[in-house]
Amino acid sequence: MAAEEWQRAATAKNVIREVLEEMAPGVLRCMYCLDSRGTDIDHFAPKSRVPLRTFCWHNHLLACSHCNSNLKRDAYPCDDFGQCLLIDPSVDDPADHLRLDPMTGEYYACTPDGEPSAKGDVSIKVFGLNRYELREGRRNAYIKCREMLVSWHRAFLDGDHYRAEEIALALCHEPFADVLRFLETIGVRPHASAALGDELADALTAWLSTVGPVNPPPATRPFVVRQRSSMATKTWRSK
Repeated sequence: MAAEEWQRAATAKNVIREVLEEMAPGVLRCMYCLDSRGTDIDHFAPKSRVPLRTFCWHNHLLACSHCNSNLKRDAYPCDDFGQCLLIDPSVDDPADHLRLDPMTGEYYACTPDGEPSAKGDVSIKVFGLNRYELREGRRNAYIKCREMLVSWHRAFLDGDHYRAEEIALALCHEPFADVLRFLETIGVRPHASAALGDELADALTAWLSTVGPVNPPPATRPFVVRQRSSMATKTWRSK
């Protein structure tokens, strides 16, 4: 029943898609892999498993067809207490469960303290986060982000604000927003220069103090879509 009602709710889906596209990382990127274009409205809690959340705004994410239809599908693994073991990018900070090795582009399931993360482990497996094309994409994005941050800083110091803004916008629109987030996280640490080198560490310090982190930890989304029984109209209310 829930799936059939969702199929008929064309107007609601168009509105939901438009808002999700504005929220997506980069340019319309999938909220799971951060690489491919987001084309589908995914129900984080699947319609078949939790039908009452079919029209719940907090249950909608923009996903690419590969992540949504080929990988996640109806997966919704839970622990013994009924808590979902998948990272929800709209409420969870992936950095709390995943550690990126930028040199290989691979993710490891662990907390910032180095403890194993069950949620990270299950998410890596379900979403295929360490598949070849994603690892290569992150590794290349790491090289590109480093170069762009340094170029942005040089333009900023030279007073070429048009060029600096141009580079900043391009950087924010790059796929694999998690790589830039990783660099921003390293940039605030006391010994960032030892890890990144003086030039990049200085660039990140300036970036964070002027542009600010472009990929902050997620917050609960501020709107809820409420679908009436007619499936033809919807209302929005602020949380």
